[in-house]
Amino acid sequence: MKDQACKPCAEGRYSLGTGIRFDEWDELPHGFASLSTNIEIEDSTTDSTENCTSSKWVPLGDYISSNTDECTATLMYAVNLKQSGTVNFEYYYPDSSIIFEFFVQNDQCQPNADDSRWMKTTEKGWEFHSVELNRGNNVLYWRTAAFSVWSKVSKPVLVRNIAITGVAYTSECFPCKPGTYADQKGSSCCKLCPANSYSNKGETSCHQCDPDKYSEKGSSTCRVRPACTDKDYFYTHTACDASGETQLMYKWAQPKICSEDLEGAVKLPASGMKTRCPPCNPGFFKTNSSSTCEPCPYGSYSNGSDCSHCPAGTEPAVGFEYKWWNTLPTNMETTVLSGINFEYKGMTGWEVAGDHIYTAVGASDNDFMILTLVVPGFRPPQSVMADTENKEVARITFVFETICSVNCELYFMVGMNSRTNSPVETWRGSKGKQSYTYIIEENTTMSFTWAFQRTTFHETGRKYTNDVAKIYSINVTNVMDGVASYCRPCALEASDIGSSCTSCPAGYYIDRDSGTCRSCPPNTILKAHQPYGAQACMTCGPGTKSNKIHSLCYNDCTFSVSTPTRTFDYNFLALENTVSLAGGPSFTSKGLKYFHHFTLSLCGNQGKKMSVCTDNVTDLRIPEGESGFSKSITAYVCQAVIIPPEVTGYKAGVSSQPVSLADRLIGVTTDMTLDGITSPAELFHPEPLGIPDVIFFYRSNDVTQSCSSGRSTTIRVRCSLLKPAPGSLSLPSTCSDGTCDGCNFHFLWESAAACPLCSAADYHAIVSSCVAGIQKTTYVWREPKLCSGGISLPEQRVTICKTIDFWLKVGISAGTCTAILLTVLTCYFWKKNQKLEYKYSKLVMNATLKDCDLPAADSCAIMEGEDVEDDLIFTSKKSLFGKIRSFTSKRTPDGFDSVPLKTSSGGPDMDL
Repeated sequence: MKDQACKPCAEGRYSLGTGIRFDEWDELPHGFASLSTNIEIEDSTTDSTENCTSSKWVPLGDYISSNTDECTATLMYAVNLKQSGTVNFEYYYPDSSIIFEFFVQNDQCQPNADDSRWMKTTEKGWEFHSVELNRGNNVLYWRTAAFSVWSKVSKPVLVRNIAITGVAYTSECFPCKPGTYADQKGSSCCKLCPANSYSNKGETSCHQCDPDKYSEKGSSTCRVRPACTDKDYFYTHTACDASGETQLMYKWAQPKICSEDLEGAVKLPASGMKTRCPPCNPGFFKTNSSSTCEPCPYGSYSNGSDCSHCPAGTEPAVGFEYKWWNTLPTNMETTVLSGINFEYKGMTGWEVAGDHIYTAVGASDNDFMILTLVVPGFRPPQSVMADTENKEVARITFVFETICSVNCELYFMVGMNSRTNSPVETWRGSKGKQSYTYIIEENTTMSFTWAFQRTTFHETGRKYTNDVAKIYSINVTNVMDGVASYCRPCALEASDIGSSCTSCPAGYYIDRDSGTCRSCPPNTILKAHQPYGAQACMTCGPGTKSNKIHSLCYNDCTFSVSTPTRTFDYNFLALENTVSLAGGPSFTSKGLKYFHHFTLSLCGNQGKKMSVCTDNVTDLRIPEGESGFSKSITAYVCQAVIIPPEVTGYKAGVSSQPVSLADRLIGVTTDMTLDGITSPAELFHPEPLGIPDVIFFYRSNDVTQSCSSGRSTTIRVRCSLLKPAPGSLSLPSTCSDGTCDGCNFHFLWESAAACPLCSAADYHAIVSSCVAGIQKTTYVWREPKLCSGGISLPEQRVTICKTIDFWLKVGISAGTCTAILLTVLTCYFWKKNQKLEYKYSKLVMNATLKDCDLPAADSCAIMEGEDVEDDLIFTSKKSLFGKIRSFTSKRTPDGFDSVPLKTSSGGPDMDL
């Protein structure tokens, strides 16, 4: 202040001029505050708040580490700037399941509107970030919240070397911290001491450690070297020499920290005998001059020895197949990422060992041993490119093994176009020799990374160097500019110079005998990897049919099933749109509420999968309405973990960890089991109407350790007339997350649109009585009505008819006429009969008199006025009417009795 001039700092000291730097994190520096709150912005319970008390930023020596749970941890620092300045820091942000934001608030507590508040995940190691600050009060916020609500633990965000300029005019210089030095005047920062040296506070140079001691880079003290053990060296193979021989070599692990001179120390074993080199990898051949392996030219193949031209009618199956490990292939590289400060070291992480490649010894057991394979692009068959749904461009298969005594982890990660590697699968603990296949769905530059960490314990040393990961073989198909280990038959195309190979159109297989392309039969799909012979065409499952290019089976939202009594026809077009379903709320141990959110598309669009699930944790900074999801999955059925916006306080809900549950439709049937997938009826309430449920069966392509055959999904579609389309979805009551075992998912979809189409069997006719000569026939649905859509009820039918009164009149008239006619006929025939009897009786009497010669009287005792013919009744056989008349006429109306008289001849008696 006296001189009114700036002076350079002395050696061993540094100054930022108008700034301050925080690079020591043994404890939280003065002025910093670490706060933790429950992520829910609503009034949270006391328990939740207490659960988050320990979730804070933790200083760990060279850096400060964030929380890894679902609480919100905030690191704050308030500073008053005399002039405009900057804040810059280094950060390590490897895990996208954590939201990491850095922002600044001014005097009015208004945050800066810069989109840079949302930090991007780091590509490789530490990255630098700088933000301009305005004059006046500024409050800096580093805020993190993790959204990994499954068993996976997120990797923390690390921050170091926070520097702020424009604070004030400094009147003193700061001494260099231990482990650093400044050898020049006017330094603005201090340099780290190299390995095997140390420094105290404010040093101008570093001091070398004694020969029996060692130190790491940036150390303030030296440690005593331990005695060398078998954990301090490893073996490798030398490259093939001119005579085609290789040698087993032993090397000390770097950096070498042990001593061979101490008692009980192990010496480095002598190098092994020279042995014949293993053959080259398939598709390569040995050159005569240097015994190195070179790729075979296109159109030829090899098994690792000599190249051979593909026979006529065949083509090379290009790819990369590595199964012999004498040297690291040129498109692979290896390194080590420190598990302490997360910086890359110039070390070899994996060593070749003949028939396998294995993890070398790192500087510490928590180092990441990294192996990376880069593939520039792929050359899939033309038929694969024509298929828009089955996007399998290629596949990578590797055989590996892990041998572990503690909690080791092997990560397999995939990166596209130099973007951040995203973990695909993780294996924990010892795993026997096994194979893993990953399907590549995008034709772009890909990187495949294997990272092995022996332990996650935050301590240095080599205790578990015997824990190793081994990779025996790596096979990548359809690689651009790849090599071939065999030739496959191809379709021949005739030309002027002969026949040449050509690609079959999509949906065609190659006839081995003729070399021609032939279309698969209807309702079959072509297996992409074996398009030879008719057996390559696989029949579609029940209720499905193939698309035009025979690449997938789909259902067009219709279905038909026959029973002994009738045929049920279904039309599910009202259910073709995607629907969403959330399970019941779940809570983490810290009280964070989340949902398992499912998106379903029943039959897709001609086999095109419609459901999309996204991961937007790192994309919350994107304005609404703009797409840009870092990761999305398209499937028939997919699942994501949703944390609703009212919980997070962000503009949109957080969607993370999308998983495909259904990539291909296996079939549609009313049976409970199909292709090894079962939809147990007891998972849902029973079907009350007696109509069979229609079940859609799906499989996913994702194969995980817990689901060795991939995940499967069943959607049970049930008729429910009380629920108009689209109806309602439900999960099994016993398994609220849709699955009871984590691999097989089940859904029930109830809707009126799921009822069979109405047919003639679903209604009956009611015929009315004949009224005024008109009769009506009305059609009504059978109760209960068990159908929807389909045919409509026929219109009421009216017919002309005769009423019952008319026929009654006709009947009575006809009966009366018949009765009169019968009466007349009876009278007529009775009269005629009487006359005949009279004539007969006269004949009999005349005959009798003739025999006795006596005159016969014509009549006897006939009263005046009586008719002779009417009253004479002879004793001959009487008719029914005669008997009745004779009975009634025993006494005449005049009071005389008729008495029987005998003739003199003793003939028949007569009643007179």
